[in-house]
Amino acid sequence: MGVKLYKEPKLNNPIMVACWPGIGNIGVIAVDILRRVMAAEELGEIEPWDFFYPRRVLIRGGELKELEFPSNKFYFKKTGKNDVLFFIGEEQPSDGARAYAEGTKAYEMANLVIDVALKFGCHRVYTSGAAVAPIHHTARSRVWVVPNMGALIDEVKSYENTVLMSDIEDRNGQGNITGLNGLLLGVARKRGLEAICVMGEVPIYIHGFPIPYPKGSKSVLEVLSTALGIEVSLDEIDALVEQSENEIDSVYEKLPSDIKEQLDKLKYVTYAKPSEPEPITEEDKRKILQEIDRLFKREPGGD
Repeated sequence: MGVKLYKEPKLNNPIMVACWPGIGNIGVIAVDILRRVMAAEELGEIEPWDFFYPRRVLIRGGELKELEFPSNKFYFKKTGKNDVLFFIGEEQPSDGARAYAEGTKAYEMANLVIDVALKFGCHRVYTSGAAVAPIHHTARSRVWVVPNMGALIDEVKSYENTVLMSDIEDRNGQGNITGLNGLLLGVARKRGLEAICVMGEVPIYIHGFPIPYPKGSKSVLEVLSTALGIEVSLDEIDALVEQSENEIDSVYEKLPSDIKEQLDKLKYVTYAKPSEPEPITEEDKRKILQEIDRLFKREPGGD
């Protein structure tokens, strides 16, 4: 078990950007577009044997030829200023009972990622995921930010279209990040690295479905490109956002009028403050999610 590097470039004051799949694949979409736009080169990988079961077994001519595992790869790009390391995982190690990694295997993988960051002299790591929020899918997704050191708070608050997770009105100064995107913040801090998690908002009424949400990814991509000082064309992500909105709208229009009426309230309220009534009650949420679940299962390709 370990890291397999294909080359060892000399990097100048690099910053690492890391992500794994999660709700809406917010981080993976944003980071992979950034990687491709920057034409980053493949650097290495985390060997999968102790973390994952094979996805597929390839048999040819009656003989087992290959085991296909989820990839967890590193990439790099020299920029002439702050070079960039990327880590993109296709899957989080799990015991099968949970969607997101936890326990010994997750901690081992997080430390392997930080091993590579430290080996090449990184001083900061960005991770990215999703923030489930009471927003409407036609609204612009904000980016929730969580730094692993107090000294970073003023900086992350200066990023456009961001909000500290601890400042969200109904969270009482607290929050929780599941899986490796959150774990990496703590591992980085323990090993002396700055780290910031940036999470694009996903509407609460579609977060439980296995569909991407590129609108949240776009907001994350905007924050990361600004933080890294890199200009990124938004043409590709804009096309994904348009396609996604058309698909969501097609389901939305099939909702019963009373469900749509409840969801339409989210167009005008971002968050309910503790002193105000919630725009949608818990009972409303339950009914809405049941109805959307029913419609998604009727759509072609649904489970």
